[in-house]
Amino acid sequence: MAETVEELSIEYTEDGIVTVKQLDKIILTKGAWSTVIYRYQDWDRRKEEYGSDKYSIRRYQKRDGQYQQKSKFNISSRDQAEKIIAALNTWIVDGE
Repeated sequence: MAETVEELSIEYTEDGIVTVKQLDKIILTKGAWSTVIYRYQDWDRRKEEYGSDKYSIRRYQKRDGQYQQKSKFNISSRDQAEKIIAALNTWIVDGE
């Protein structure tokens, strides 16, 4: 478990293969409740290559000095990410 938000990662290795490869992360909020967005790729065992970029927004709570994941939302495609961006732009930028 991570003691600081900077140590948090979604990279995962199974049987010597990095099955979830973290490409980047941005810390959106810090504190007792922290929010992090990750860019990552999943390993496709059948094709033996990484798939397209995916994104995940995760919320963590710090308890007893350790961060524990409490919720997550996975953005499964570039198309879905672009729709989320467009919706937020409508509400935030265009709504002013």
